Amino acid sequence: MSVTKSTEGAVAVKLDLMSPPESAKKLENKDSTFLDESPSESPGLKKTKGITVIQALIHLVKGNMGTGILGLSLAVKNAGILMGPLSLLVMGLIACHCMHILVRCAQRFCKRLNKPFMDYGDTVMHGLEASPSAWLQNHAHWGRHIVSFFLIVTQLGFCCVYIVFLADNLKQVVEAVNSTTNNCYSNETVILTPTMDSRLYMLSFLPFLVLLVLIRNLRILTIFSMLANISMLVSLVIIAQYITQEIPDPSRLPLVASWKTYPLFFGTAIFSFESIGVVLPLENKMKNARHFPAILSLGMSIVTSLYISALGYLRFGDDIKASISLNLPNCWLYQSVKLLYIAGILCTYALQFYVPAEIIIPFAISRVSTRWALPLDLSIRLAMVCLTCE
Repeated sequence: MSVTKSTEGAVAVKLDLMSPPESAKKLENKDSTFLDESPSESPGLKKTKGITVIQALIHLVKGNMGTGILGLSLAVKNAGILMGPLSLLVMGLIACHCMHILVRCAQRFCKRLNKPFMDYGDTVMHGLEASPSAWLQNHAHWGRHIVSFFLIVTQLGFCCVYIVFLADNLKQVVEAVNSTTNNCYSNETVILTPTMDSRLYMLSFLPFLVLLVLIRNLRILTIFSMLANISMLVSLVIIAQYITQEIPDPSRLPLVASWKTYPLFFGTAIFSFESIGVVLPLENKMKNARHFPAILSLGMSIVTSLYISALGYLRFGDDIKASISLNLPNCWLYQSVKLLYIAGILCTYALQFYVPAEIIIPFAISRVSTRWALPLDLSIRLAMVCLTCE
């Protein structure tokens, strides 16, 4: 009887080997379902701790509203009164579309690889691994290194621009303080009183920047981003109030400028859309990342509408300067615009610094013992801030 049962068991095993097992069928069905599911349904996208929808929107708007918006009036001059706003609209749509592609790819790879989040470099690497090209698959890791390198250069470059902006604007306010009046309608010549070198002004901001970059929590940085958004919006309202008082006939301005100056417009406009580097860090830190695409569309719509409404060129024409703040009268009301923007840019520095810090510091502390992790973290942050001040 036992022999008969063993024989029947062997036959059953043989039949099982000839037909696909149920586990394989379930796995196949799961894979096919994955291809049809939206990437926003990834189980790893919902986190118990993280930033809220409002906090993500605040960071996203703040990531775009930097020093570039003050130079867009000059950029419109280089493109034309019609070509400039149209080009800004097209560039805003393209930037938003590319950000959506990046987020969808990251969410899809998170689901496929069962990871809670995916940074910029890892998304590119896994995208190259899924490429039909064997050469790209073999060199996928280089894609991650190249993207991480350029992200570091770009974001630290923004930080360098911010420090120059802070120093130059504070210097202008201090040097013009003796001739600044309460009369905003006089056309008196501004007499500047020479003070310290710009590099000393940069050095004066260093202690505040060091304290800001020690904040490693995006939820805490939301407070500074909110303050920056408020100060910049107030300054933009003051600028718009002055610009719209006396707008000359726009027919005197060219609809389309020379093609030779269009590259100058393109460079300034590209610099203004500067939040591509903070998109995935924000998405990774959200409590529920499935809401991020809607936040991304809303935030970019707000930013693009602010950019298109750059009316400085209509008001000042060919006399427009590199920064719209330089065309304002020398009275305390409009000097406060510079002070408000200084406060806003100072708070924005930490958000732009967050991206390269999240790339460099984890890589560095993974190569030392736990005992040296915190000292190395602080040392790298201090060194990076000093590097941007040089």
